Amino acid sequence: MRWTIKPKPEQLQIDQLSKELKVDRLVAQLLLQRGISTYEEAKKFFRPQLTDLHDPSLMKDMDIAVSRIEKAIEADENILVYGDYDVDGTTAVALLSSYLLESYPNVATYIPDRYGEGYGVSLQGIDFAEDNGFSLIIALDCGVKAIEQVSYAKEKNIDFIICDHHRPGENLPDAVAILDPKRADCEYPYDELCGCGVGFKLIQALALKRGQTINDLIPYLDLVATAIGADIVPITGENRVLTYFGMQVINANPRIGFKAIINQIQKKELNITDVVFIIAPRINAAGRMKHGQHAVNLLRETNIEQAEAFAKEIEQFNTDRRGLDKDITEQALLQIKENKEEDRFTSVVYDEKWHKGVIGIVASRLTETYYRPTLVFTKSGDKLAASARSVKGFDVYNALQGCSNCLEQFGGHKYAAGLTLLEEQYENFKKQFEKVVSESIDPKLLTPEITVDIQLELNQITPKLMRILKQFAPFGPGNMTPTFMAENVQDTGYGKGVGEDEKHLKLALTQKGSKPIGAIGFNLGEKIGQIKTNNRFDIAFALDENEWQGKVSLQLKLKDLK
Repeated sequence: MRWTIKPKPEQLQIDQLSKELKVDRLVAQLLLQRGISTYEEAKKFFRPQLTDLHDPSLMKDMDIAVSRIEKAIEADENILVYGDYDVDGTTAVALLSSYLLESYPNVATYIPDRYGEGYGVSLQGIDFAEDNGFSLIIALDCGVKAIEQVSYAKEKNIDFIICDHHRPGENLPDAVAILDPKRADCEYPYDELCGCGVGFKLIQALALKRGQTINDLIPYLDLVATAIGADIVPITGENRVLTYFGMQVINANPRIGFKAIINQIQKKELNITDVVFIIAPRINAAGRMKHGQHAVNLLRETNIEQAEAFAKEIEQFNTDRRGLDKDITEQALLQIKENKEEDRFTSVVYDEKWHKGVIGIVASRLTETYYRPTLVFTKSGDKLAASARSVKGFDVYNALQGCSNCLEQFGGHKYAAGLTLLEEQYENFKKQFEKVVSESIDPKLLTPEITVDIQLELNQITPKLMRILKQFAPFGPGNMTPTFMAENVQDTGYGKGVGEDEKHLKLALTQKGSKPIGAIGFNLGEKIGQIKTNNRFDIAFALDENEWQGKVSLQLKLKDLK
């Protein structure tokens, strides 16, 4: 691990903000490092308001999209709400379809089959729309590159409204409206919305037309917050507002489908990390193991008994998924070793038998092991399909563009993407991808980085500081949990390995005679020997709370030590 300490803002700035906000200089420094330099900005950060959301009409084509939906309702047309099979897509479909169904019955949903149709808008989906009399398809979390598919639909007199957040290609599909804040000609003030977030802006625009207020849409924010967390988009600006209020809904009055999932876990209050690691994987498991429509059914269910039956089914999908991804990860790691590819700039592996539903998770696991851009391929029909994952600071989407001559299609983000290619192109692609990455990546990006906000003394850690830091939540990209560094700390002598195979580290730390404070280091158990032989060491950590037998105490969550 390499430790990088964030630059310290000017002391004058720290002092001014500290005085203006009546907070400790340490807190003022953390805020300045997050781009917050005034009282007004701090007020918006600590006390988000739904009125801080932007006017949806600022998004290119929004007025056209609203008019086309209103026309469909007036003409009694059948509307098909179409979305991808992952968390972002299924939450978006649940959100828009349930909103429309509140006042209009001729609405159905369609999630493409991951294995039979693949990612995005499919020709089979359009055929389904034609066969069942749908004249308007609203695509969510996909479609901005579906030029051929939208043309195919137009030949069948089916209109498209696209709500996407992926990067468009050079040309846009011939849709009635394309809502995508990443469009070059879209001047919407915030371009980091997820697919469900774009869907929310659409229902916000529809609600304004109908005389509803933003308060009428609060019940939908549990879906939006879940999508934001799962899709790893920045939790800044508008996303922060949506997540802040979405988490309130999840904890106070979640939809029945979420309640059915939460009832299965023993936790009173969830944070965004819990949503990402508890709720999202279960929603995702439906599309990975069976079909994404199962997730939509759960998210729209209003009967608790039926929802609990759906949740139980999805829990089994998730259990199956965990077993599969463990087995395939082991096979993929073995393949890298057998091919003697441990020292490459990339990991590219393939087996035609690997389950398509878990290759994205496996790619993430391999990235954790080798920390480099990674692709995991499997057979999908007559082509190969892959999930790509990257490392912090490297744009894998751009790297794939550099190999586009080998690909059938690809799409995604800076850190995650999907693609298909012909089997005979696999070896060519593998060589070309390695070449593109090796020539463009900064070698230091191949070592995991811990970004340290501030160096502090252990005696500066107080319950008051913890209370203030909790108000920095929700955390995520763009507003990560503050990471601190402390030098020359000592273990009191009770340090030990804990957990299965003692792979975790439990310490009680002191510094310059300070009162001991507990620390836990997950997957750091192997460092116990260094602690026993070295009297003093440096730590990188986050502040955490440990609850044991009804008592809550401060503890350090160690990220690394040296």
